[in-house]
Amino acid sequence: MLEPRLKPPASGDHVSVARLNTWWYVACAARDLSDKPMPVRILGIPMVLFRDSAGRAAALLDRCPHRNVPLSLGRVSNDGRLECVYHGWRFDGAGRCTHVPALCNDRNPDARRVEAFPTREQDGLIWVLPNAAGEASAEPFALPLTQAPGYATVIREVSVEGTLHAAVENALDVPHTAFLHGGLFRTSTARNRIQAVVRRWHDRVEAQYIGEPRPSGLVARLISPSGGEVLHWDRFFLPSVAQVEYRIGEENHFLVTTAMTPVSDFQTRMFAVISFKLRVPARLVLPVLEPLAMRIFKQDAEILAAQTATIREFGGEAFLSTEIDILGAHIWRLLKRAEQGTLEAPRDQPEVEREVTLEV
Repeated sequence: MLEPRLKPPASGDHVSVARLNTWWYVACAARDLSDKPMPVRILGIPMVLFRDSAGRAAALLDRCPHRNVPLSLGRVSNDGRLECVYHGWRFDGAGRCTHVPALCNDRNPDARRVEAFPTREQDGLIWVLPNAAGEASAEPFALPLTQAPGYATVIREVSVEGTLHAAVENALDVPHTAFLHGGLFRTSTARNRIQAVVRRWHDRVEAQYIGEPRPSGLVARLISPSGGEVLHWDRFFLPSVAQVEYRIGEENHFLVTTAMTPVSDFQTRMFAVISFKLRVPARLVLPVLEPLAMRIFKQDAEILAAQTATIREFGGEAFLSTEIDILGAHIWRLLKRAEQGTLEAPRDQPEVEREVTLEV
């Protein structure tokens, strides 16, 4: 049975993502931010992204202070300023208005500003802190292996109708893979009894799965044709990073790090960074592996949308959990503590929370 402090959320309760505004979130892939303004929404805040004259990413509130027109409808001028489509007001990356056409004797330019948000370009992603004051609980999550020798990396984005908690739990939920993704990785017929060890820190939780032979699904056979035992970890890092790691044999290593950006309480964007090293050259595997991965993401998006529609129809969430729902309650606890500002003190060594036996 779950301990009382790890009980799942009560009916109708959910994490208010607006309160998680001291953490960094992915706004877009760096390659997708060009010389055109890009509208995004993070924690319900409408923003516009653009690159200034030096190529630096900037994020402003998507509202011109002059007449409330979305700045994302404008353009980036030759001097790297964001120009409003309505009257041509221009703003730099810090949100300062640098030019008002036809205005002579500009005596108070600092009074005309747009709220600006800190940005960071890192690991092929544009991160934004949805807190104009710059108050951050931690640095942006550092993606491993994106520059490691011998590894190939691809970045893909999927939008889902679902809460942050639901999207993260789905990404780290082992039992559903044999049914929703049946035949792609695991199957509902070939079952193996394995152990899971749960470890937690003040800002993350990890499940290590022990004793699983290579699953019989198509993706697993593609990753390791010769079989072998799977070394498998699922991890959650505050505020919104889900990570799945597989090692099969000495030559096959597969790491999926998904940075999730809450658009609102019930909509989430998922930026999946897939880094892998296989015995087979990446150029031969990618044409097959990528469509399969996108098929899995699509199946997850469809089930999350159905789940969200049901929650709304019944007026709230209701959960009936067992001990094989291994990480969901831990994720919920961490999110609620982050929302309430009551995180535990940092510690270097994890606490071994419990061990669970399950069949997959």
